[in-house]
Amino acid sequence: MTLDVPNLKDFDQRLRDEANEEPSLEIPQDPPSKKTQIIAIYGKGGIGKSFTLANLSHMMAEMGKRVLLIGCDPKSDTTSLLFGGKATPTIIETSTRKKLAGEEVKIGDVCFKSGGVYAMELGGPEVGRGCGGRGIIHGFELLEKLGFHDWDFDYVLLDFLGDVVCGGFGLPIARDMAQKVILVGSNDLQSLYVANNVCSAVEYFRKLGGNVGVAGLVINKDDGTGEAQAFAAAAGIPVLAAIPQDEELRRKSANYQIVGTHAGSWGALFEQLAQNVAEAPPLRPRPLSQDGLLALFSASETGADVVLEPATDADMRGKNVAVKASLEVVYDDV
Repeated sequence: MTLDVPNLKDFDQRLRDEANEEPSLEIPQDPPSKKTQIIAIYGKGGIGKSFTLANLSHMMAEMGKRVLLIGCDPKSDTTSLLFGGKATPTIIETSTRKKLAGEEVKIGDVCFKSGGVYAMELGGPEVGRGCGGRGIIHGFELLEKLGFHDWDFDYVLLDFLGDVVCGGFGLPIARDMAQKVILVGSNDLQSLYVANNVCSAVEYFRKLGGNVGVAGLVINKDDGTGEAQAFAAAAGIPVLAAIPQDEELRRKSANYQIVGTHAGSWGALFEQLAQNVAEAPPLRPRPLSQDGLLALFSASETGADVVLEPATDADMRGKNVAVKASLEVVYDDV
């Protein structure tokens, strides 16, 4: 078997070029309609964004609102809870298939309804075969062709990974595509690190003249230890809801059951979250320094009291270290 190394190099370079390409999508500054709130939700992978969004959107629909939920996570699992675990065709894969067949994508190919919520998944490339951020940009380009800015919704909720920093994932913040950002985190350092990074991105683009702000933090799997509450206070943003760490919630989520409904015992919590999300203004956050973030936790848990000890050249050389004669010129006292 002969390995075509030059072709692999060309492929590698194409991936690098794609990842470094500046987004070309022109986002109109006007929202789809005057009443529409476009809200981007960010959080660390696995923190419970999909759980929060599915139940929030379902409750908003029960309250008589028209809601569109768009999954912008390459895992394409944002809408799975709404559809009982069933995967929906993604915009990326549908567009590719239709293009090969010489057909146009229609809204019914990619958007589906459940419990009054309209939902779709952007999707993304397979591992190692493209840039997820570029996939998001291509997805929104197709949504524009389908009439995104003429659609009539009260809320458009966008689910984004917060721990991926390439261009497409920052599109709502960088291009003023959303009016506000909601963070989902928990009482752990990694999820709050991601939330703080998103606050830093919002502040960066505000300094450049952007208008997107942070509406607040949803604490998921809240065990009552208080670190997430302390982060929100330090960053100058409100806590929109604290969803407890609860076995019933975990079990129902695992079984793809909606709890954001007036028919269940958790309805009041998600109704209050829906009201808070609707009313919360987009604020300019105060991102924390790394030391400030660590200070929210016990030093015994994070190593915040560690003192950095500089390495030496001898440390780096190990057994190869050798004393060399100095070339320094020493002058006798006169």
